[in-house]
Amino acid sequence: MKYLMLVCTDPDLTPGQDAGAPSGEDWVREMDGKGIRLMGDRIRPGSDSTTVRVRGGEVLLTDGPYAETKDVIAGFDVLECADLDEAIEVASRHPMAWGGVIELRPFWPFEEA
Repeated sequence: MKYLMLVCTDPDLTPGQDAGAPSGEDWVREMDGKGIRLMGDRIRPGSDSTTVRVRGGEVLLTDGPYAETKDVIAGFDVLECADLDEAIEVASRHPMAWGGVIELRPFWPFEEA
């Protein structure tokens, strides 16, 4: 099963709370080597985003993120895991789980819609 792993910062984190976190490079190398991480990357901050809506046939653009949140999405990974338990184990080993927030969302194949 595929999962989207959103990698987010945590503005409430006190510096030093993430002591002992694994390195991001080690995590990527391990998960790529196991074939679990299919792709991933950092993303630019929300201030660099563009929100697109179509209303009444008109394309409406807004600079910046759609919603104001205190957590900031910093990157993403696409995982291929046997089940949610494996996805949780993989996410818990990511450095941002120690110093940020990880959100897992299963893909929703069109044939299930």
